Amino acid sequence: MNPVEDFFKSGSFAVVGATNRTDKWGYKVFKRLQKLGKTVYPIHPAIDEIEGVKVYKTLAELKDKVEAVDIIVSPGVTEKIVEECLALGIKKVWMQPGAESEKAVEFCERNGISVVYHDCVLKHPEY
Repeated sequence: MNPVEDFFKSGSFAVVGATNRTDKWGYKVFKRLQKLGKTVYPIHPAIDEIEGVKVYKTLAELKDKVEAVDIIVSPGVTEKIVEECLALGIKKVWMQPGAESEKAVEFCERNGISVVYHDCVLKHPEY
C-alpha cells in the first residue's frame, strides 16, 4: 500500500495546526478528514474548540492514541511535532505543503514513520 492510501485508511487522525478560521488550510484539512467519518482531533495551542469539537493544545494531551497526524505548521514546529509523534508511537505523518523540512522528513524516514510530503490531503478526492 502506498503512503497516501495508508494514511487515508487510518482509523483516527490529529490535525496539528487546525483552526476555526474557515479561510485557512488548517480548517479545510480538518473538515476534509472529518468527512471520512473517522475520529479527528484538532490540535492548536491557542484555540479551545472548532464548531463544537474540543481542540487539544498538544498531541500528548490526547487520551486516545491516534494513528495518523496531519501537520500544518511552520517547518521548525514540524521538526518538534515529528519527535513528539515518535515518542507517542504515531507511525503516519502527512506534512502539508509549507510544513515540511528536510530535517523532519529525514527524521521520519530514520525512525520508521511513514511520511507524505510535497502533497496535499485536499488533492485526493478518491478517498
